[in-house]
Amino acid sequence: PKDDMPGCTKQACGIRDAWDEFEKRGAVVLGVSPDSEGSRAKFRDKHGLPFTLLADEDHSAAQAYGVWVEKSMLGKTYMGVERSTFVIDADGNFAKVMRRVKPDTHADDVLAALP
Repeated sequence: PKDDMPGCTKQACGIRDAWDEFEKRGAVVLGVSPDSEGSRAKFRDKHGLPFTLLADEDHSAAQAYGVWVEKSMLGKTYMGVERSTFVIDADGNFAKVMRRVKPDTHADDVLAALP
């Protein structure tokens, strides 16, 4: 996942478009990627995102959550972020872990996992 790539844009804008429902449920949404703080700010402003975007440039959060993984494309392997969502309850426990999420249905999938 990377700012302004088609999948990330769909995923983020889907949450933006469903923002009223996220607020009604008391959800705190954080979008984390290895992009720089400057890139995150531009992406947020360009798409009018109402939630916080965090920069994980050293991949420490991705590594801690187990989503900094080996990937491959066109026969080359590289390290990257596995598109994932973690729903964390009020007690700090994982209520739902979603791996390889689908950007097109992501907002609805997350809302379905919220109380």
